[in-house]
Amino acid sequence: MKIGFIGLGIMGKPMAKNLLKAGYDLTVCAANRAAPELVAAGAKSAPNAEIGETCDLVLTMLPNSPQVKSVMLGQDGVAAHMKPGAVFIDMSSINPVASKEIAAVLAEKGIEMLDAPVSGGEPKAIDGTLSFMVGGKPEVFDAYKPVLEAMGSSVVRCGDVGAGNTTKLANQIIVACNIRALAEAMTLAQKAGVDPQLVFEAIKGGLAGSTVMNAKAPMMIAGNDKPGFKIDLHIKDLNNALDCAHSVGAPVPMTASVQEVLQWLHNNGCGQDDHSAIAKYYEHLTGIQIGR
Repeated sequence: MKIGFIGLGIMGKPMAKNLLKAGYDLTVCAANRAAPELVAAGAKSAPNAEIGETCDLVLTMLPNSPQVKSVMLGQDGVAAHMKPGAVFIDMSSINPVASKEIAAVLAEKGIEMLDAPVSGGEPKAIDGTLSFMVGGKPEVFDAYKPVLEAMGSSVVRCGDVGAGNTTKLANQIIVACNIRALAEAMTLAQKAGVDPQLVFEAIKGGLAGSTVMNAKAPMMIAGNDKPGFKIDLHIKDLNNALDCAHSVGAPVPMTASVQEVLQWLHNNGCGQDDHSAIAKYYEHLTGIQIGR
């Protein structure tokens, strides 16, 4: 099986490397600046059109719906060069409505699609333990699950096309609200004269403990804003969540509230910081830095 990979950013590059480690025949987008590094690791490189012509499976890991639509369905897009029977797996986090639209166009060409967004950020992309939330036909999922397992430790089919991205939106709501709650709680501790590091150590094993806390509390305490997942990308995901919620009539007041905090951070020069920089919002309000 020949696999094409388009989108070699913070997440895509280590994911592509894990496919190479698993022994897959991989071709990456030649236009990406990370392509030479992947070629050095054993991949081939080619223009998008050639990826469509020569690969049995095309993977994308792109920022949002417009980019996925442009790459796949735009003028001279990849889909125009794919053969009937080929498969497209979009690992980007996009609006589920867009996933369904893309799938419908591809179906007319005899191309199957899975939407398979991921959770776990850069560290889990590097070590191959991402969580995949997948939408698509059961038989297509079963056939290509091993490919996703080369990049992740959890691969779950959530329903038909669009269900993967709906699940990812739910994930992003939970993550954003947890990070904000963590920043708020650590700010309270420090304002009350209690060491946030000790608070973290005391509660991480209890009911409040979570993967989010374990990943983000040390970053907040150290003042480490190096992006594993950027604020601007989380804003994009929550915009999609709000759009989806409005279209189906789901109440999401907490999502709207945390989105306002993230937007304030974007407007104040923090859009490229890790989403744990929500702590900076509380620093702005209180004048203190968590753990320092």
